[in-house]
Parts: sequence; structure tokens; C-alpha cells
Amino acid sequence: MTESLYNLTPLLHLLIMGALVAMVPLCWVWLRNPQASTARRVQALTLITLFITFDLVLFGAFTRLTDSGLGCPDWPGCYGHASPVGAQSAIALEQSQMPDGPVTHTKAWIEMIHRYMAMAVGGLILTLAAFAWVRRRRGDETSGVLWPTFTLVWVGVQGAFGALTVTMKLFPLIVTLHLMGGLVLLALLTLQVQRQRLDSARTQSILLRPALFGATLLGLLLLTVQVLLGGWVSTNYAVLACNTFPLCQNSWWPLMNFEQGFTLWRHLGLDASGQPLVFESLTAIHYVHRLAAYVVLVYLTGLALSLRRVLALKTAAHVLLACLLLQLLTGLSNVVFDWPLVAAVLHTGGAAALVVVLMWILTGARASRSTVLN
Repeated sequence: MTESLYNLTPLLHLLIMGALVAMVPLCWVWLRNPQASTARRVQALTLITLFITFDLVLFGAFTRLTDSGLGCPDWPGCYGHASPVGAQSAIALEQSQMPDGPVTHTKAWIEMIHRYMAMAVGGLILTLAAFAWVRRRRGDETSGVLWPTFTLVWVGVQGAFGALTVTMKLFPLIVTLHLMGGLVLLALLTLQVQRQRLDSARTQSILLRPALFGATLLGLLLLTVQVLLGGWVSTNYAVLACNTFPLCQNSWWPLMNFEQGFTLWRHLGLDASGQPLVFESLTAIHYVHRLAAYVVLVYLTGLALSLRRVLALKTAAHVLLACLLLQLLTGLSNVVFDWPLVAAVLHTGGAAALVVVLMWILTGARASRSTVLN
């Protein structure tokens, strides 16, 4: 059975399909402004890649929340085919043998669309890295190669985690790291967009007091921890372990099993010894995320209010506040309305947006020793 998990037969077809999808934004950027410089085109392509990657993160959440992650239980194709069309008979057979199993035609399409999008993003990032190196070799000193190259390496790592997500049968730690890897990819692309914007406009970074710059950096660190906790909730399906707010199971401190809940190396629904998880472990996973959310919400709200005082960051601060409000509302909706799909997907989108906003602020600013500024 292990051999069937990796079937590289359709790999060439999948790569061609991903390249064709990637060609759409690439051609649009190049043909839309034929008189624009290469640097401006690369800047536009990087921004579009960031947007598509954000969509990929959202669709990845949709794939997970609709239980479509094993819609095609092999990798990279679907039962050895490049699309569910060629796998119809295999899917039908699997569905007849396990009517309530993870494989259906709809779930197979959802999973494969996610893979097509991922390959397209990989193709775009490869293109950006190639342009960076070509421009550098032609003597363009404004073309940085470090971050495009690192992003290319990272998207390869992210692809490996995507494969392991399928072949290790939704192993919670792997799925959580795959989610986190997508957000790191967003952060890397945001950094490049911001750097290119500053270079093209020939503007200086925004100067912040060291304390405020450090507070923003700490905010990103706290958000990272909270995203990991949220991913752990989602991948362990612990959202409804507490279905009331603000109490959990009619208690401010419900029964919880932290040892089971936060044992990282274990299969989905099982403890380290292979026994089913007790419900108290799911409660622990959920409630820790909720308690941490209070801390992060208060901290980032205070940070946004402080950033509002910096004229150049006023808009970014307002966007940060809007994202926090979105997270609060969607988080409450997940609990009160029994985990509606739209709210759950938007909750992931809100987390991704927070990462982008904080990275945008940090990469567009630098600490200053001046006591006069902001």
C-alpha cells in the first residue's frame, strides 16, 4: 500500500497544467503594459503571486474543512491520473466500498484544484526567482536574489509537506505545519512586494521608535504562536469541543487533558499509544487557543492604536483593526453557530491577512534612535 501513495505517472501532465495556469497572470502582466520596464513588470507579477497565494491559503482551508484532503489518496495525481476525470472508475469503486469514506467525486475535484493552484503558485515563484537572477547577471544591482531564491526553496518545502499531508493520512502535526508554511510563503511574498515598492518609488523606510518597532515584531511572534494553536485546533477537529462562549462546557476551567491534547507526534484522533483521544484532550486544545486569543486580541488592538499615531501607517493600522474584528466575529461564529463553513474559511483568511499586514508594516519600517519621530 505504501508504494501506491506516491504515483509519479501523471507528474509531467500536472506540471504542464500548473505551467499553463501560471501563464495566465504572467502573460497578462507582460501584455498589459508592453512599454513598462522589466522591474515594474516583476513588481506587478510579485503582487499578483501574493494575491493568488492568499487565495491558495483560503482554498486550502476550504479543502481541509470539507474533509477533501484525502479526496485523492495518492500523490501527486488522483489514482494515478492527472485529474479526477481519468480516475472516475477508481473513485466510484472506492465510494461503493466505503460510502461514508473520504473519497467522493466532489472531494476529489476539490483536492485536485488545490494541487493545480499550488503548482501554478510554484511556477510563478520559479519565474520570479529566474527573473531576479537574470536581472542580477545583467548588472541590475536593484534586483535582489536572496529572497526570491529563498522563497523558491520554501515553496519546495511546502510542496513536500503537501505531499506528506496526503500520504500520512492527515497527520495533525504535518497538516498544521503545512498551514503554517503557507502563511510563511505569504510573509515572504509580502516582504518582496514591499521591498520592490520602496525601490521603485525611491522612498525611505518609515522610521519607528525602537520600542514601537519591537512591539510590532513581538506582535508578529504572538500571532505566529496563535496561528499554530489555531491550526492545531482545526487539524484535530476540536472546534466544537467548546460550543458555548465565554464559558466552555458551562465552566471557566473545564476538564482538560493537556498531555494527550498537546502530544505532537500522533495520528489523527489517536494518542501516542494508538488509543482514541479522550474528549478532554480536544477541550484542552480548543481552550488554550481561546485563552491565547484573548491575549493576542488585546495586544494587537493596542499595537494598532499605537501605530495609528504614525501618519504613514494610519491606513495599515486601520486594516489591522478590521482584520482583528473579522477574527473576533468569525471565531465567535465558529463556536455559536456550530462551525459554519464560511466563517471557518474566513477565520483562516483573517489570520493570513493579519500576517500580511504585520509583515507589510515591519518590512516597510525600521527602528530609529531619534526621540522626535512618532
